Amino acid sequence: MTTLVFGHKSPDTDSTGSPLIWAWYLNEIKGEAAEAVLLGEPNTEAAFVLEKWGCDKPAIKTSFEDGAKAVIVDTNNPAELPENVNALDITAIIDHHKLVGGLETKGPIDITIRPLACTATIMYDLMGDAVAKMPEQIKGLVLSCILSDTLEFRSPTTTDVDKALAEKLAGELGLDLNAYASEMFAAKSDVSAFSDAELIRMDSKEYAVDGTKFRVSVLETTAPNIPLDRKASLMETFATVQSEDGVDQVLLFVVDILKEEATLLVPNDVVKTVAEKSFGATVTGDTVVLPGIMSRKKQIIPNLKV
Repeated sequence: MTTLVFGHKSPDTDSTGSPLIWAWYLNEIKGEAAEAVLLGEPNTEAAFVLEKWGCDKPAIKTSFEDGAKAVIVDTNNPAELPENVNALDITAIIDHHKLVGGLETKGPIDITIRPLACTATIMYDLMGDAVAKMPEQIKGLVLSCILSDTLEFRSPTTTDVDKALAEKLAGELGLDLNAYASEMFAAKSDVSAFSDAELIRMDSKEYAVDGTKFRVSVLETTAPNIPLDRKASLMETFATVQSEDGVDQVLLFVVDILKEEATLLVPNDVVKTVAEKSFGATVTGDTVVLPGIMSRKKQIIPNLKV
């Protein structure tokens, strides 16, 4: 049976690249049939990375047969996975997020969750000596995942391990790290073709705080004016997204990669209270700038209060 390798819904670069990286390892090194799949359309940066390294976009699957063999990467949160995830035959989880709970497996499995910035970094280490056989295409994916998840080492999630591996791979590939990261971020920032609802869901996770269910969305960009110029229509769309997705509030953070700050859209008093309690901010309008806030995983989610 072919093992399906996939990450979370709303796939970013790490959740697009890591399934391809691990599927290569299973197929070419372990001799096990594996296929990378996606749970949704990749974002613009991920699509750029696939084209850059000559990778076909993995098939998008929204439903899975019970008993399908699977490896889950870049998440362990059932809310970000197929509805019948606990009916799948999960054989491994490789992740760098906090343990959420709720997954059940048919037997003991391999689980690797490490406090690194990127799933691909963990995979590279797990492969051991097999990395010597890694083709440029796969090296390029690993490098891209690291640069994306660390925002070119600006994110507080960055570790020395991630940075050292990125620099090593860039050297092997003959790439200028800064120039390549700038290309990636330019692709990520090109969101003009997306609807408001698509922007809200593009890089988004569901998270509950004291009974309040949030959709916590992040837009990482070098051109924050593009989404912020649409703030009125974006906030009008929050209600639609809340109704369709079964959440109570939408929190949309526009992260300015170059200024290293986030702007939170504030549509109502609930979000105003969240901003003030969570980040010590003073809110006077429908947006608030949060200096130094770059990471949903390390700075936003852990601090949320209602």
